[in-house]
Amino acid sequence: MNPARARHTVAIVGAGAAGALTALQVCETAARRRTPLDLVLIDPAPEAGRGIAYATPDPRHRLNVPAGGMSCYPDDPGHLTRWLCRHGEPTVTAADFITRYRYGAYLADTLGQAVVRAHGVVGVRRLRSRAEGCADTADGRLELRLADGGCLTADGAVLATGPAAGTGAWAPPGLRTSPRFVAEPWAPGALAGPLADTADVLLVGTGLTAVDLALTLDRPGRVLHAVSRNGLLPQPHALNPAPPMPPPPGLPGAPLDQLRRAVFRQAGRAVRLHGDWRPALDGLRPYTVRLWQGLAPGDRAEFLRRDGALWNTHRHRMAPATGEALARVRAARRLSVRSGRIADARTAPDGTVTVALADGRTLRVGWVIDCTGPGHHLDDPLWRSLADAGAAVPGPLGMGVATREGRLLDAAGRADRPLFTLGAPRRGELWETTAVPEIRAQAAALAREVLAPLAPPVRRSRRRPVDAQGLSLSTHADAAAAHRTGLDRVLKVRSGADEAFRRAVALDPGFALGHAALALLGHECGAQVDVPRELAEAQRCARERADERERSFVEVVTHRVHGTDPDGSALLGHLDAHPGDALALAAAVPTIAFSGVRDLDDAYALRLVGRTSPAYDGHWFHTSLLAFLRQGQGRLHEAGELAHRALAAEPASGHAVHALAHVHYECGAHEAGRDWLDGWVSGQGRGAVHRAHFSWHIALHELALDDPAAVRRRWLAQLAPGRVSGVRALVDSGSLLWRARLSDSWPGEVPAAEVLESVARDIVERPATAFTALHAAVALAAAGDVAALRRLRDHAAGADAVQREVVVPLCEALAALVEERFHEAARGLAALLPAVRRVGGSAAQREVVEETLLYALMAAGRCDAARRLLDGRLDRKPAPRDRRLLAALPG
Repeated sequence: MNPARARHTVAIVGAGAAGALTALQVCETAARRRTPLDLVLIDPAPEAGRGIAYATPDPRHRLNVPAGGMSCYPDDPGHLTRWLCRHGEPTVTAADFITRYRYGAYLADTLGQAVVRAHGVVGVRRLRSRAEGCADTADGRLELRLADGGCLTADGAVLATGPAAGTGAWAPPGLRTSPRFVAEPWAPGALAGPLADTADVLLVGTGLTAVDLALTLDRPGRVLHAVSRNGLLPQPHALNPAPPMPPPPGLPGAPLDQLRRAVFRQAGRAVRLHGDWRPALDGLRPYTVRLWQGLAPGDRAEFLRRDGALWNTHRHRMAPATGEALARVRAARRLSVRSGRIADARTAPDGTVTVALADGRTLRVGWVIDCTGPGHHLDDPLWRSLADAGAAVPGPLGMGVATREGRLLDAAGRADRPLFTLGAPRRGELWETTAVPEIRAQAAALAREVLAPLAPPVRRSRRRPVDAQGLSLSTHADAAAAHRTGLDRVLKVRSGADEAFRRAVALDPGFALGHAALALLGHECGAQVDVPRELAEAQRCARERADERERSFVEVVTHRVHGTDPDGSALLGHLDAHPGDALALAAAVPTIAFSGVRDLDDAYALRLVGRTSPAYDGHWFHTSLLAFLRQGQGRLHEAGELAHRALAAEPASGHAVHALAHVHYECGAHEAGRDWLDGWVSGQGRGAVHRAHFSWHIALHELALDDPAAVRRRWLAQLAPGRVSGVRALVDSGSLLWRARLSDSWPGEVPAAEVLESVARDIVERPATAFTALHAAVALAAAGDVAALRRLRDHAAGADAVQREVVVPLCEALAALVEERFHEAARGLAALLPAVRRVGGSAAQREVVEETLLYALMAAGRCDAARRLLDGRLDRKPAPRDRRLLAALPG
């Protein structure tokens, strides 16, 4: 076998949440790095991902963290909520507390998808057994001994065993031997007895486990007794939480007494500012590990003894719905919570357990359930075998095991075995380490650490594959070919670009540019892409394998998606350094494919295209961009020549066709423009990704030619909902209906409501850009929805400057028009007209505002003003419809 492609084996012991998150990261990291690997998950459970925590089917058992904090990926916090929306819960939000069983399904499905994507690089096996021993091999590997008698040799192992099982050591002998004592309440069938009768139950412990069991076991006629040393129940999360408060300075390294005072003062400030202490503790979460590790051993011990219970009940909170349900049970006197310690217990022949508390009180119950939490890891057979061999030692203060950055420390303080752990076993080192937000970050770090020594040697190729412009690509030849196909389709404005880029990243999951291109298409062009997921993948891949140009492009797309580069300086800087990056140039210049840089005026765009010209040497794509910009300048003859030159080299060039469509319209060559564009749409344009927009251009010619029947046929065949949706439906279909209504070219009521129904409500009433907002206002006016127009106005009033200064008065003028206050509408539109250019888009698109003004003037009886407006329009370009409207004016 070629040693560069030798397969290594990594074992993960435990397939609960920690094991699933680790396996997920190992699969994806190995696939990105192209590290051949056999991954073995060892766990007797029937399904990976659930473990104890997420196997409960009780719908009353909810996560203790809202969905926005429970994504599998630390760099993609919305992954869980998007998964829920795709799997039958479209209304879920990041603030919701979902059921634990549902979260287990998410973990299992996300791991399964990662396994599928890594197929061919990573082979995954499940062993339904327990690991009971681990020893070194002569060649520096590890040998895991299984409960079924088998053995597994691995190059590295991650012990994702979760919290240690409770031992019940606190229970007196008479209780430990009682058949009415449930030592492991989450074991399968453990609660069968308590669920089968109505006898009272004693829950020993008042933490989150006790809360869950109280809700499960509650029923009329039964009293639940919960006893712990402190008698404190977990606090609930706030229904409407305030944002976390930044912690006061100087906390890391401070002694415990100083730290305690600072935290209490911070909680007081939170109450004064927000009426709630929770923001103070939430703000400490990113610093908790540093605070714990900065304490001296004596201070840590004192914290556990004096403050640990108070911290846990306030830091580890329950869902608001859980808190409300528990409050109802207590109000009905079916749950009694008290402090105390179990001193003795006796079981009568009838099954009644008499429990004596240390303070002399007694309780008579039918069942006693251990809810005191986990025991010691070194009591487990696997961990005990490691301890006996000196390969594992107890962690600080006897909590968990000793580790360094997740690698086990041996009795000599060394961390030189390929043996790792995460989550609960690291509690002594980290303190806060048992929640998913911490475990997922540890899993990502461990995947990199485990795989680092297993990566095949890097074979330096003399020549990397390149794109169509000769720029090198950090991938292999097959993925590069798929990427070139996708880029070619983007530049031609043809469909299928996203499929080609998907093929590229399927062939090479570590190809940063492929993921970034998908994220850009999803964000800008409405492609069916999980944008945050692809963006996160692009960032991970760029960190691991990318050149400077590729990393710069990923950064540009990141800014674009997050809206953190409003002036386009990152994109323009990237093009200065890499003028031949055609996808970046396409994204910078506002055309039919991309929105461009928001504040890029025509002059700057022309300078940008001119600056990049040497990198393209007359290439048809660059020529077509120049053609589009020239028509925007009004240099129509030059634009037409450039468009024809580009089309001669590439007849499928959508940018050149788009430029020529504008040239025909602005020249008033409506018949020629209609016929030429109709022929192209029926031929070369069949594969155009924005075919509806080209149909809209044809319909504009038909409107100008005063051919209502043709407009209606065009709309029904190519622009009606079902054929176009989303933002494109607003921009093309909605505006066409409005223009047809304004010029009496649509008999009867226009079906604008159908267009609005095909667009997400957020896009209509809370649009991200002024350009979209303008077209949303037009569509709402066409539907006569004044209430929605006012909601859009209110949104625009709190948005960017262009929306405030253009969209707000536009909404008010359109509302006046719908309510037939024509004089007011005409005044507002006339004052607004000079500023409409600021929303972006083409002159043909912005012309809808001028046509609305013309309608308002005519309806208000202001014939002289309407005549002047029509004369100006006819001077710019002849149109039979405008001549008809002019002739119809009285006087």
